[in-house]
Order: sequence, then C-alpha cells, then structure tokens
Amino acid sequence: MLDKTLTIILAGGVGSRLHPLTADRAKPAVPFGGNYRIIDFTLSNCLHSGLRRILVLTQYKSHSLQKHLRDGWSIFNPEISEYITPVPPQMRTGESWYSGTADAIRQNLYLLQRSNASYVVILSGDHIYRMDYAAMLKFHRDQGAGLTIACMPVPLASASSFGIMSVDDAQRIRAFNEKPKQPKPLPNDPHHALASMGIYIFNMDLLSRELQTDSGLSASSHDFGKDIIPRLIDTHCVCAYRFGGETGRVTQDKYWRDVGTIDSYYTANMDLLALVPPLNLYQPDWPIRTYQGQNPPARMAPGPLGKEGQLVNSQLGSGTVVYGGTVRHSILFSQVQVDENAVVEDSILFDGVQVGVGAHLKRCIIDKNVQIPPGERIGFDHVVDATRFTVSESGITVVPKDYDFLVNTL
Repeated sequence: MLDKTLTIILAGGVGSRLHPLTADRAKPAVPFGGNYRIIDFTLSNCLHSGLRRILVLTQYKSHSLQKHLRDGWSIFNPEISEYITPVPPQMRTGESWYSGTADAIRQNLYLLQRSNASYVVILSGDHIYRMDYAAMLKFHRDQGAGLTIACMPVPLASASSFGIMSVDDAQRIRAFNEKPKQPKPLPNDPHHALASMGIYIFNMDLLSRELQTDSGLSASSHDFGKDIIPRLIDTHCVCAYRFGGETGRVTQDKYWRDVGTIDSYYTANMDLLALVPPLNLYQPDWPIRTYQGQNPPARMAPGPLGKEGQLVNSQLGSGTVVYGGTVRHSILFSQVQVDENAVVEDSILFDGVQVGVGAHLKRCIIDKNVQIPPGERIGFDHVVDATRFTVSESGITVVPKDYDFLVNTL
C-alpha cells in the first residue's frame, strides 16, 4: 500500500502571526527545539512511516526552506522512485499563485496523475507531532473510505480555530464545520470538540475529480475544510481517524501542536523542558531528523574573571559556549555565546546569538546572529521593549534576525 501512495506537504503559508520569525523564512522553516526546523517533524513522520515519494509545495519566502530540504533531506534515491521534491508555484493552469489548500494541489494535479499512485496523503508542514501515517493508511483502506481525516479532541474554548466534526459509531463523519463560532461538543464530553488536524488521505480518483470540479466553482474559496470536505460528506464515505490510537513503533504521547502564533510557538518549545516532556525528543524509537552543522560540542567554561557558568534545565546546541554566564530554563541553538555575568532565562536563542557581559534576557526569542550588547536588559519592561521589538499577547519579546543594536540606537 505504501508503494502506491504519494505524499503532499503544504508548506507555502505566509505565517503572518509568527512575524518577525517569518520575515525572511517560510513558517515550516522556522527553527524549533534547539536543533530542528518545524517541517522536520512532518518529514520525519513520513520517513519512519515508509512514505518515500513526497512533494513539498512551497511559495512564501521559500529559499530557507528549500535550502534546508537540500542540506538535510537529500536522503532518498530517485532511481527507485524515492524523492522529496520542492514544488514552487509554476502557473501551469493560469497566472495566479496558490490561492487555498485545494488550489495548491489542483495546480499540480499533473504531478499526482503521472505518479500512478492510488492514495494521496496530504499534510501540513507547520505542526509539531509524531505520528505513524502507515497505520492511518491501513485504517483508510479497511474502512473502504474515499477520504479519511485525522482528528483529536480539543478544548471547546479553542475549538473555533479548527475544523470541527461529528462522527457516528462507525467513525464516519456526518457533519463538518470549518472554524465555527459555536463549536459542537463531543456527545460524551461537553468540554471538548472533535477537531481536524489537517491530515487527509484521499483515494486518488476521488481527489482528482473533486479538484477539477472545485476549480470551476466561482463561489469556492478552494479550501479543503471550507469547501471540499463538506461537499463530500453526503456523497462519499468520509471517515475520522483518532490520533494516538495507532499501533507501530512510535510511542503514543498524543502530542500535537499548531505553532501558528508567537505564544503557541514559545509554549511548545518550553514544553520540551518539562520534567516529563509531553513530546520526548530523547526516545530512540522515532528520532527527528534534521540538518546538522559541523560544529564542536557545546561547552561550559569560566569567564575571563574566572567565574564559573551555571546551567539549569536547558538545552544547548552544538558549538554553543557559556563563558561564566547563567542559563536557566532556556533553549539555545548552535554557536550561541553567553558571556560572563550574563543571564538568560525562559528564553529561546537562535543560531549565532551572542549575549554580552552582564546582559539579562527573560522570556525572549532572539533570532539568528543578534549581538546583545553588554548590560542590555530585555523582557523586563514591555512598554520599552515594544518601542523596538515585537511583544506578544503573553509578553514574549521577539528580537528579529540580524538586529543591530548600535544602528538602531543612533
């Protein structure tokens, strides 16, 4: 069955709610967890699930993403029909860019049809989770479904951000509403609703027909959740697959996060530092693959005045050196430097960040290659921070990539 399956990863979204982290990169290319890019989680799921024919549909500021795919994911052999191929908009069907999830795939329908696949797995490249897609494919075939949608319970208070479904005892979807204002709770749980995870398995013939039909509908927004799925429920077997119920090598942690905002992104990173992380990156049965730079090991070293550094419940990327500074409950990517008497707490520092002597960072995200001046304080006065940087609703201060403190204070 796996050799008859084509996988499509939607990776072209703007990610405006993650600005400024998406000012120069696509959302799936945003760094995560001290070592990875967001898309690595979806790609690793494909790798471990045995899916080896993958198209990554790119669009918005895609250079960083394409470079990461080249450097970290050139692992399959095209000679035996294995590949991970980025597909930018080509305007083969008109003069428009991708205008919706369904339209992005419709514009590349010729790639689907010439693949000779019987099934199409459609995934988003901007979620953090581990999942065995092979088990979902088996469920799809055994149910005789034309479309299967992965789902999970979400709190009713946040359910209006998702596609919400109702299912019968046979797991057939009987109703589907995209981002409803008043979500319908689960029959046996008034505090949760059943939400789509944006993971779809289609029979190829059904997907091809529906995409062609949808392209001719002027009233359609060309979106799976808003248009295609609601139309199919009454005419085809559309099933719900419960996330976390699959068997296979992956440990069942049932962790899935949409890191679409600064606050959700920050929280998902901090989840990795919990005493018992809800997503444990150290489990050997489902490792997350990524590009690894050729850096020396991370190191703690005394500062010039002889002060020893302190590291408390934090992650350090390769090549990072703490020279007599203090790092608490933080995630530092590769080649970060923390100087003497500097304090970094509850923060995320991307590659190449340097924290000067005596600087103090609290609840910050510092993008790549920023040099924090000696004595600088960020994260303590949100009013002052907001005059220079982005401050999220929960008070996370984000310093953009390559920010120059000297230039911006002249």
